[in-house]
Order: sequence, then structure tokens, then C-alpha cells
Amino acid sequence: MRAKYVLALIPALVGLAGCELEGFGDVGRYHEDFHYNYPLKSGGRVVVESFNGAIEISPWDQENVDISGTRYARSEDAVSEIKINIDHTADSVSIRATRPTARNGNYGARFVIKVPRSVVLDRITTSNGTIRASDAAGPGKFHTSNGGIHVNGFKGELRAETSNGTVELNDVEGPVDAHTSNGAIRGTGFRGALDVSTSNGGIDLAFDSVPVPAIRAHTSNSAITVRLPGTVNARLTASTSNGSISSDFEMMTRGEVTRHRMDGTLGSGGPLIDLETSNGAIRILR
Repeated sequence: MRAKYVLALIPALVGLAGCELEGFGDVGRYHEDFHYNYPLKSGGRVVVESFNGAIEISPWDQENVDISGTRYARSEDAVSEIKINIDHTADSVSIRATRPTARNGNYGARFVIKVPRSVVLDRITTSNGTIRASDAAGPGKFHTSNGGIHVNGFKGELRAETSNGTVELNDVEGPVDAHTSNGAIRGTGFRGALDVSTSNGGIDLAFDSVPVPAIRAHTSNSAITVRLPGTVNARLTASTSNGSISSDFEMMTRGEVTRHRMDGTLGSGGPLIDLETSNGAIRILR
């Protein structure tokens, strides 16, 4: 184990205008950096639990997990009360930032973590901060509030949930369950069933290969765009309250087709594509 601590005083009211630290909210007066490194086999398991701070996880070609970060608070005493607890074995590492007891105010912890490729990201949770991860495996659960979730390259089941943040998922091989409020959901290269929903945010999904999986995409007060390969076998149902529906595909209808509702079969039929919004358009593109 290797740990490094650096204490710094950030002058109040000086140089803060226009300064943004992702996942920190307002900048705390005091911050303390930390650094740990532990052995971890490729395919091992990682859990991260933090609060009021971003979590960024990226792969590297070493069988170690490298943990850098910063804890911050309004005072030096409060910083020392934020504990970074790490449990580790040869095939798993669990990282947890614990809140101070009986403390109010602005405090939290931010993590930048490097892991062996294809490590299992079991549970990644924070609040008021963005989660970013790439080249990982599941099953995994990502959860934050007031921050986005961005995943590039993931094998296995993935659950992603936030509020007031964007969910962006690319090249996911496995079923996806993603939800946000007041944020968009978008992504490409899905190879598994999708269940995505948001409120007051748009949905934009692209599929570049067949067969197309089952898709459920629901939002309110925004548009839905789904891009499908040239040849698709699926059942399609789409509805909107105050918007239009358009499709680049020929469809065998199963009932009445109107400006606000579409129900039919694409190709020879197959998994259900269920699209629903209110006050927004729906587009099915080739």
C-alpha cells in the first residue's frame, strides 16, 4: 500500500470566478489528496462508494488498481473526518468514502481510478457527481444524483440511474436498464435488450447490427430518435400525445395508424420496440 497526503488552503474569494470542479459543487476551502495502489487480477471485482464527488474509472495494462483522489471540506478538521476505507484481496477491491458525523456544509470526495482491463465494476455509487467508466464488465450498477453517467465499452448486464443528469452508453454488450430525470439518454452499439426512461429529456439510440434487441424507450416532454440497421425484424409500437411519428421503414400495420400512434410489424416481426413520449416527436430512422 502506498498513501500520499497533501493539505492545501484555497484562498476564499480569490480566483474562484468561472472555476468549475466536476462533481464538487461549490469549492471547499480545504482539500487533501490521497493515493493508494493494490494488486488486482484482470477480471477482478471493484466496488466504489462516494458522495458529493465524481468517479472516473479507466483501464490500463497492469494488474493493479491505482486509486487517486481528493477529499474536501470547509475546515481542516472536517477534511480529516472524511475516511477512505479500502478492503482488498487478490481478486477484489472495495473503496468507500465515509461521511463525517454531525457535520453540515460542503464536503465530499472525488476519485480517479485505474483498473486492469475487463475488471468487473460491481457497484459504483456517488451523489452530486459524474460517473465515467470504460472497457469494463458486469453485472454492474451505477448510481448517482445530479450528475451524468458515461460508459464506453461494457460487457454484461448494466444498470445506470441518475437524476438531473445525462446517461450516455456506447458499445454495451448485454442488457441495459437506464433511468434519469431531467436528462437525456443516448448511445450507440447496443447488443442487448434496452429499458430506458427519462422525464423532460430526449432519447437518442443507434443500433448498428442485427438482430435488433427488445427496446423500451419512454420519456415525457421531449423527442425519441431510434436509428436501426437497413433490415430489421421487429414489432413496433410508438405513441405520442402532442407530437408526430415518422419512420423510414415499411411496416405491416396491426391497427389504426395516426399522426400520434403507430403499431405494426417490421420485416418478419420479432422483439418489441416500444417507444412512448408526450409533447415530443418520435423518429425511426434507417
